[in-house]
Amino acid sequence: MSYFAIAHESVATPIPLREILPWAIFGGLLFLLAMYFVGVEEGAMAIFNGMYVHEFVHDGRHLLGFPCH
Repeated sequence: MSYFAIAHESVATPIPLREILPWAIFGGLLFLLAMYFVGVEEGAMAIFNGMYVHEFVHDGRHLLGFPCH
């Protein structure tokens, strides 16, 4: 049998904020868009006509605690 020893230690390098910030903003906007469609998209505040979006996210509304009927 042969044994190998690792002579170096790995050091975590921090990720600069300027690289994280665009992805954090993008993720935040996607979150807000999803929360709009799940929480508000119905009735008088609807962007799309009909109940298609409401029915598509209906179970998610109840899971997150949004009343809808």
